[in-house]
Amino acid sequence: MTLAIVLASASPRRASLLRSAGIPFEIVQPGQVEREVDGPSDPKELAKALACAKAKSVTTGSDRVFLACDTLVAVDDTILGKPNSPNDARRMLRLLSDRWHRVITGVCVLDAGSGRELLDCEETRVRFVRLEPDEIEAYVASGEPLDKAGAYGIQGGASSFIAGLQGPLDNVIGLPVRLVRRMLSELRDRVEDT
Repeated sequence: MTLAIVLASASPRRASLLRSAGIPFEIVQPGQVEREVDGPSDPKELAKALACAKAKSVTTGSDRVFLACDTLVAVDDTILGKPNSPNDARRMLRLLSDRWHRVITGVCVLDAGSGRELLDCEETRVRFVRLEPDEIEAYVASGEPLDKAGAYGIQGGASSFIAGLQGPLDNVIGLPVRLVRRMLSELRDRVEDT
């Protein structure tokens, strides 16, 4: 049995990863989810909570299976979402320069018909080279950092910033395919057992 899923995401990168993995899906734009939520300060718990909120924002009146993700970047005790301005992007890139950070993607698979919900997350460690001020300026001027967690896209202009990677690359792009496959399989197994 193949689950037809609804991807609650406006991200073309997530859609591309699902398509490449051969997972059938439709896309729906998720509702606006407040990223500055009062809740968990642990990045893994926050990423899962935000993914769950995205999934729940689109399930009303449906009996479909929804997939939603939320990606955060964490350096030391600081959680970085998407920058709110070019200056904020500069601040984030300076913070990430010449050091390791964690990229965490929370994943929610929600069967709206039964109410079954699976939550998990994937983590990848990434190290940046030392970024020169002119590199940061040029990258911010490109506009690419402004809609990316941590102010960078590893599959784009920031690929040259990477000095080390420990964990799945697709997680840094925004959708850990292996984890999503496992969660969909687990949900399918639960559906078949009922």
